[in-house]
Amino acid sequence: MQIIRWHGQAPPQERELCRKMQSQGLQPYSWSNAPGDTYSPHTHSYEKVLYCVRGSIRFILPDQLDEAGLALYVDLEPGDCMLLPAGVRHSAQVSSMGVTCLEAARQANKIVAQPAQPSVSA
Repeated sequence: MQIIRWHGQAPPQERELCRKMQSQGLQPYSWSNAPGDTYSPHTHSYEKVLYCVRGSIRFILPDQLDEAGLALYVDLEPGDCMLLPAGVRHSAQVSSMGVTCLEAARQANKIVAQPAQPSVSA
């Protein structure tokens, strides 16, 4: 997993991030979740390329432990990017602000059309 933090003064606009992803040959799509929504642990058969546009979201990696033996997690804020390799089990918790993300799938150097999303629970 790779996290690329946004260090600009103001977070980039959604259309700017969309153009950036398209220039990399990706086919991004936007999705949003309400405050407190969660995703159960799941995997994908493709690399997930995800930018947080608004709000924030926490991704939990239950199979990767930190020094204290707890599940590793990463919080994404506006402008942050996560590259999650295929097959990495993860869950997610949306913050109290809700979240909007841009996501694209990359599979073995091929672009994948918008993949099916796991179900969300409130």
